[in-house]
Amino acid sequence: MKKVYIAMSADVIHSGHINVIEEGAKYGEVIIGLLTDEAIATYKRMPILDFETRKKIFENIKNVKTVVEQKTLDYTENLKKYKPDYVIHGDDWKKGVQTLVREKVIETLKEWNGQLIEIPYTKGVSSTDLANQYRFLENTPDNRRSKLKKLLKIKPYVRALDASNGLTGLIIENVKVEDEKTATTKEFDAMWISSLCDSTFKGKPDIELVDLTSRLNTINEVMEVTTKPIILDGDTGGKVEHFAYNVKTLERMGVSAIIIEDKTGLKKNSLFGTEVKQQLDDPEHFCTKIRAGKQAQVTRDFMIIARLESLIAGYGVDDAMMRAKKYIEAGADGVMIHSKEKDGKDIFEFIKQFREYSKDIPIVVVPTTYNQFTEDELYEKGANIIIHANHLLRSAYPAMVDTAKKILENGRSKEASEENCISIKEILTLIPGGK
Repeated sequence: MKKVYIAMSADVIHSGHINVIEEGAKYGEVIIGLLTDEAIATYKRMPILDFETRKKIFENIKNVKTVVEQKTLDYTENLKKYKPDYVIHGDDWKKGVQTLVREKVIETLKEWNGQLIEIPYTKGVSSTDLANQYRFLENTPDNRRSKLKKLLKIKPYVRALDASNGLTGLIIENVKVEDEKTATTKEFDAMWISSLCDSTFKGKPDIELVDLTSRLNTINEVMEVTTKPIILDGDTGGKVEHFAYNVKTLERMGVSAIIIEDKTGLKKNSLFGTEVKQQLDDPEHFCTKIRAGKQAQVTRDFMIIARLESLIAGYGVDDAMMRAKKYIEAGADGVMIHSKEKDGKDIFEFIKQFREYSKDIPIVVVPTTYNQFTEDELYEKGANIIIHANHLLRSAYPAMVDTAKKILENGRSKEASEENCISIKEILTLIPGGK
């Protein structure tokens, strides 16, 4: 009996998948190469169902002989292992990001005179569209809260961007970039709800003036129109007693993590560094806050991450390491190391020492001042979560100021509309259901 290899990733099975399997069965025994969660995460969103669940589904589909693991989008390893007579695929991969994968399949099959058979893509159905519909249906607090930890397990690193309202949330939810060289699609994995951005969009100073109720309203606005995990900038976390209750509230809402910094007194933005007085909290007191938060939470999914301000305050890496160890022992699920230095040397020295202390505990970095380093470079140094903390805010402001100036300079909006603005029709159709 001849062997037929069909690679699949979908956890939402539709008629197109069944059609491909039925077509493959005409040529021989069907082997499904099921992409792992890690493989899927390299080119699109994390699957709704995990690998083992998807494997059981495919094992019980008619005409499927066996299901094997495919660890990457590249078929080569499995093709050389199973040497199928045929590979079956829809003809939709002749264009776009998977063209390189297709070319490699053809070259590999030549080694034993295997054949690629491409069948017309089933019109009117899309795994991505169906998955997106189901994603919102299953966007419950429990499911959403757990996504960050799942991403940390299956991706090399998690990429986050600042969300301050529903619109910026939609941008993070939907913007994608195709990399044809690697046959992957890049997108943001998570949303960072920053106190700086939240305060600035409300016209308030970044001094913990915006209260939790207002912050929760922002979170709700973002959650209503998005599905990706949320990491909250919790400033100092407030009083110990208040922090315990706030953790319960955030966990119940479906927030994945809160990051709190070990400073005390009136908040001063960290990027001012030692230009302003930065008063660090007593580490034992901060540990009490962490313990109170961990005792208050009721699930294993919610994360409390300790933000280390030692480098900001000028106390150096040794102080940061001393505090980091104490905070981890108190129950913190990870650490965020922050610095205003542009060369990144202090950040990398801390990461090096922390990785000697622990190989697995997540490290969060915010490369606002040392943004010459790529995400891959930061990951290679040891970072797990990379937050681009305020770029949507900072890019929106100059664009809006320029538009306002053009209207004043010309006494009309024509020049501003032509140079800076999308059309009214695009605005009306930008939001789902707006048309």
